[in-house]
Amino acid sequence: MARIIAGVGSSHVPAIGAALDNGKTEEPYWKRVFSGFEKSQEWMRDTKPDVAIIVYNDHASAFSVDLIPTFALGCAAEFPPADEGWGPRPVPVVKGHPALASHIAQSVILDEFDLTICNKMEVDHGMTVPMNLLFGKVDRHAHWPCPVIPLAVNVVMYPPPTGHRCFMLGQAIKKAVESYPDDLRVVIFGTGGLSHQISGPRAGLINSKWDKNFLDNLSKDPQRLVKIPHIDYMREAGAEGIEMVMWLIMRGALDDKVDEVYRFYTVPASNTAVGHIILENRARGAKAAGKRKPAAGKLKRAAAGAKVERVRS
Repeated sequence: MARIIAGVGSSHVPAIGAALDNGKTEEPYWKRVFSGFEKSQEWMRDTKPDVAIIVYNDHASAFSVDLIPTFALGCAAEFPPADEGWGPRPVPVVKGHPALASHIAQSVILDEFDLTICNKMEVDHGMTVPMNLLFGKVDRHAHWPCPVIPLAVNVVMYPPPTGHRCFMLGQAIKKAVESYPDDLRVVIFGTGGLSHQISGPRAGLINSKWDKNFLDNLSKDPQRLVKIPHIDYMREAGAEGIEMVMWLIMRGALDDKVDEVYRFYTVPASNTAVGHIILENRARGAKAAGKRKPAAGKLKRAAAGAKVERVRS
C-alpha cells in the first residue's frame, strides 16, 4: 500500500523565488535563508519520495474573488507555472499523479469533505517556492524529482477553514493514501506563514515567540494548535498568519507520534518570518527512510538572522 512517510512545513515567501531566479542566493541577506535549507535538500535527496502532496494557497493565479474554493485538489497530469504579473517563474512544469489524486478525491469526498476537483490549474509561488527550497533549483527544461499533487486552500478570503477542519482533512488524506494499492512513499508539505502582515498599520509584524511555539507544538501537542481560533492568528501572527492552518493538514496526515528531524527559523525575509520543519512518522521512520544516510537521520536545528520584530499593537 501507499504510505505517508514524512511531513514538511515551509514558508512560501515570493521574494525567495525571485532571489533564486535572479541569482541572488549568495548575497548576505539571502544566503542565510538558503543555507537553512541545505540539510533539508540533503534529506530529500536521501528520502526520495515517489509522490509529494503539497498544501498551499493560490494567490489570485488559478482562482479569484469570482471563484473561491475552500479546498481544491489538483487531479491533472501537469500544472504549468502561473504568470503572477512578471511572467511565469523559470521552473519546470509540475507533473501530477492523476491516479493517486483521483483516489484521494474519491476517498476524501466520501468521508464528507467537499473538495473542488481541478483537472486544469496553474500553480504559483505558493507551491513552487517550497519545491525549490526542498528539491533545489531545477532547470525549467528538466523535471522535478517526483510527481506532485497540489491541494490549494483558501486562506485569502474570509472565512478560511478552521485549524481543526484542516487537521481532520489531513487525517482523511492519510486514510486515503493508505488505501491506495500501489507501493508509494509519499511526503506531504504544509506551506505558508509563518507570522506576517503585508498591509495596514501592522505591516511588517513578526511574532517569533508565537512562531516557535507553533513549531514546538506541531510535534509535541498538535491538538493544542487545532483549537486556535482565527482571531488569535490575526492578533498574534498578523493578517496573513492564518496561512499557518495549512501546516495542520500536513500534521493531521502524519501519525500521532512523530520525530522532528530538522527545524530552521529566521527573520526577516521580505518582512516575513521564514519557518521550516521536517517531521517523520516515529513508528515507520527508519523503514520509510530507505537508504537514507544515518548522518542525515537526525539533523540539528538551524537559526539565522537577527530576531527583528515590530511591536505589536
